[in-house]
Amino acid sequence: MSCDISTTKSGPVRHYLQFNDLSRDECLYLFERARVLKQKFKHYETYHPLHDRTLVLIFEKSSTRTRLSFEAGIYQLGGHAVYMNMRDTQLGRGEPAEDTARIISRMVDLIMIRTFEQSMLQRFAMHSRVPVINGLTNEAHPCQVLTDIFTYIEQRGPIQGKVVTWIGDANNMAHTWADAAQQLGFTLRVSTPPEYRLERARLNISRTDCIEEIEDPSAACADADLVTTDVWTSMGFEAENEVRKQAFAHWTVTPERMARARPNALFMHCLPAHRGEEVSAKVIDGPQSVVWEEAENRLHVQKALMEFLLLGRMAS
Repeated sequence: MSCDISTTKSGPVRHYLQFNDLSRDECLYLFERARVLKQKFKHYETYHPLHDRTLVLIFEKSSTRTRLSFEAGIYQLGGHAVYMNMRDTQLGRGEPAEDTARIISRMVDLIMIRTFEQSMLQRFAMHSRVPVINGLTNEAHPCQVLTDIFTYIEQRGPIQGKVVTWIGDANNMAHTWADAAQQLGFTLRVSTPPEYRLERARLNISRTDCIEEIEDPSAACADADLVTTDVWTSMGFEAENEVRKQAFAHWTVTPERMARARPNALFMHCLPAHRGEEVSAKVIDGPQSVVWEEAENRLHVQKALMEFLLLGRMAS
């Protein structure tokens, strides 16, 4: 099967479907570039490197932060966005992802997809003439973890050598954090109920030395530099909600658990959050929480990513 091949200004088309689609050096570049773009935004400095470029946003899963950050981001870079709900497109009526990709990518410059299956995203990207970005799938959420790491660096400096503790479901976020730990050289501790552990087959087996699985969430928080979590029931798993509530009842991030982390440890959550379930209100609304900075930073990190995918590295 042949696929359409195209190039951007910086060379062959690049996609961002999973965290390790970027090298360590490219991640570090994007963190610095996001800092620069955020500074421009804060100083009301007009910057339109993507003038007249079009981003299409294709949603199968609902969203607040992903849609707003991408729409505002492309606008701030001088382009504009087109929103498409998958159920209102021919994809929702059975058109193959390969055909849709060939068509849409001939009309726009950049595509973001938020969907269920990673395989659908990969098939789409294989036949796209323009960069495709993963806005979330059941398997990965690379834009969010890229943002979370930028937020940590912004608040505390380099993440290399630090300890990140994940409490709760080993979902798309946890597996993406595992990819990031292997790529950027920090330790990821994962604390989950036994039946919700990481899928080892999805990890880079040559670098699993940076991943620790500690069932007791209190022990997992000891001396951590960052504690993070997510809802117990992700989109698509609503039928399991009551079972999951029982399974995860002991996996709440509480003030007592945060107290076991380092004194300057941060708390993060990709939101939306359920206070009293995966996190105590005293933690998410407390002084160690940076969830609002984290949410804002989606805007700036994704601007850096879109600019990079279309134009390559930019001078400061």
